[in-house]
Amino acid sequence: MLTTTRRTVLGLLAAAGLATTASAQEVTLRLHQFLPAQANVPAHILDVWADKVEADSDGRIKIDRFPSMQLGGTPPQLIDQAIDGVADIIWTVAGYTPGRFPQLEVFELPFLSPDAEATSRAFWEMAEERMMDTDFAAFKPLGLWVHGPGVIHTNRPVTDVADLRGLKLRAPTRTTTTLFTELGATAVGMPVPAVPEALSKGVIDGAVIPWEVVPALKVQELVSNHTEFPGEALYTTAFIMAMNPDAYNALPADLQAVIDANSGLEFSAFAGRTMQEYDAPGRALAEAQANTIITLNPEQVAAWRAASAPTIANWIAEADAAGIDGTGLYAQAQALIAKHNADN
Repeated sequence: MLTTTRRTVLGLLAAAGLATTASAQEVTLRLHQFLPAQANVPAHILDVWADKVEADSDGRIKIDRFPSMQLGGTPPQLIDQAIDGVADIIWTVAGYTPGRFPQLEVFELPFLSPDAEATSRAFWEMAEERMMDTDFAAFKPLGLWVHGPGVIHTNRPVTDVADLRGLKLRAPTRTTTTLFTELGATAVGMPVPAVPEALSKGVIDGAVIPWEVVPALKVQELVSNHTEFPGEALYTTAFIMAMNPDAYNALPADLQAVIDANSGLEFSAFAGRTMQEYDAPGRALAEAQANTIITLNPEQVAAWRAASAPTIANWIAEADAAGIDGTGLYAQAQALIAKHNADN
């Protein structure tokens, strides 16, 4: 029979055990993004990241994943959801909020990015130097990257710049909308989930997206022509993976360290590289559909490059006039990308 003293000691020990369990209880973070769960970025980048964070935290962090805007809102609202705490972590296209992140637009300029991994490394490094306390001050960036070379997918062949005239073409960002408008298309800005319906209803005649996202949208079934720029990137798109600062600050230091160890430069490089690696399966679907893939030769690419040069010059001048050093940003982006591309 337990004595009163022994009962008291056991009770205190039990209480202490409960307190320890409570303090070690898992933290649940909500990750919100705009693509279906089976799409390449959620399946091969975001889930990989989340699984690693869960494992490295010994199960103390749990990441609940909400694809396809399941927490509500629209893709352009994702960045504010990270700031306001509607979601703890988000992944989004920076250009869904045009003009909000003016410095990173440099990475979306035509014919700048030869490789997604190299450009993603440059993106993170330049952001650390120039953007964390300015463009990104309201949230905690976890990853910053770009996709592989952008491709033009259309319902009629596009080989020369002149073929864009009269074409209603979906563009993902302010930078690309400007580019394709200046090249003669009627550029229509819209988030990528809206592309299939817009194509099927004839709202647009085509879209510019990387091969990587073609399977999730079934674009190969909606258009029959695809124009690619081998070894070049007519354009690319900048992505942001961000965390609500209050959610991060509420974590104990050791769990903050888990988040930090899985974020930053190497994660950004992994994400860019992975997106580009999944271009090949998307292209294979268009081949299996017997679609026309127009692979431009160097002379044709040179003509597109020349036609795109005013877009670059205009962006630099506009950025300089706005006081964000467009000249310096472009030169630095070129240098960093060249350095990392040589290292690959």
